[in-house]
Amino acid sequence: MNARVGSLATALSRRFAFPSGERGQQLLPQARLGGPMPWVIAIMIMLTTVAAAGGLALSNVAGAARGAVSGAVTVQIVNASIPARNRQAEAALSVLRDMPQVASAQRVPDKELEELLKPWMGDVATGDSASDPIAIPALIDVTLRGAASDKALPAIQNRLVTVAPSALVDAQSRWLQPVFAAIRSLQWLSLALIALLALAGLAAVWLAARSALGSNRETIEIIHHLGGTDAQIAGIFQRSVTLDAAIGAVVGVVLGLATVLILGQQFAELGSGMVSQGSLGWLDWLAIALVPVFGIVLAGMTARFTVMVALRRML
Repeated sequence: MNARVGSLATALSRRFAFPSGERGQQLLPQARLGGPMPWVIAIMIMLTTVAAAGGLALSNVAGAARGAVSGAVTVQIVNASIPARNRQAEAALSVLRDMPQVASAQRVPDKELEELLKPWMGDVATGDSASDPIAIPALIDVTLRGAASDKALPAIQNRLVTVAPSALVDAQSRWLQPVFAAIRSLQWLSLALIALLALAGLAAVWLAARSALGSNRETIEIIHHLGGTDAQIAGIFQRSVTLDAAIGAVVGVVLGLATVLILGQQFAELGSGMVSQGSLGWLDWLAIALVPVFGIVLAGMTARFTVMVALRRML
């Protein structure tokens, strides 16, 4: 008798074997997330694309700025007496050009300094301090062959102190430290935003998959009796969620790229040299193109994991 029942169950399992692909999808018509979920994913992908592009642009700006000023040093000759200032500046310039670690050294013209200071201080004369209480220091732009390290600056200062006692040596990178700190903060903010968007997207997929699973509970129980496995059922949900995620990801990345291009044009119109260094390279665009791919893969894997865990608890 038991043998006959076993044979009958085996025959039914073979006769009503659980189908896959489109036939399997027809058995679970509500496995698709549907509704607003593709649009939610589209919004997540759009914001992630913009955040990723912003973080990469900031990284390019910081890298270009560090490269430009890594070996840049400024020598100031601060002296109230213009003749003494000029003598020390010429002597310092001669010493700097003879130093092996110096690639180039050039004095900034006084007229150029006046033009730079004019917006803040008005007309600044370069006469004697008796007639003009504001004495402009002489500036020498120095480019080192290497980085302006903490060891290089004291060595330059020691060489100049004998011929230019009023010389002050400073690395230009120190002036930009607040800017670099702000850029780093914005980069961390971009990474945090991307992480939060990813978690929010995964949570939305998890909730939608749980809801779809509950809507098909009775059908799933019947499928199990017909020989369907948890992996097969999870595969149907995974394919359905992946399709919905792909639709949302395509819409999201298109909107995100359009936003990035519009913002890029607006920043380019500023004409700032530092901002222009933030243009995205082909590696940056490749990284941005991977955003929707990772979003689709994570959505599908999350749906499969959610369904597998729920089925083990359900049955």
